[in-house]
Amino acid sequence: MTNISRDSDIVELNDAPYFYYGDKVRSKKVVRNDGTYPGKEIGEILCRKGEEGFVVSIGTFLQQFYIYGVEFIETGNRVGMKRKELMLVDDPEEDETAQEGANP
Repeated sequence: MTNISRDSDIVELNDAPYFYYGDKVRSKKVVRNDGTYPGKEIGEILCRKGEEGFVVSIGTFLQQFYIYGVEFIETGNRVGMKRKELMLVDDPEEDETAQEGANP
């Protein structure tokens, strides 16, 4: 049996998705093309930190994570992202968490 490298022991699929179709979300990080996005150069920016978009699809990855297809408004790119890479726009809980992380 092979060792699969997982970045978390949490299995999100045991619960309902955090985001739903049509939710307006914001990227928590810059995402660059790793070579899997057609028509873009490797390393080209697909979305910037703080860029907003809408959830247009929900899939899974490694039978562990939900992957949210987000269509970003500014660039028009559709990017697959994990829960930890996104936040709801206008969500007070997310805003408090982001502010706590910013305070030393």
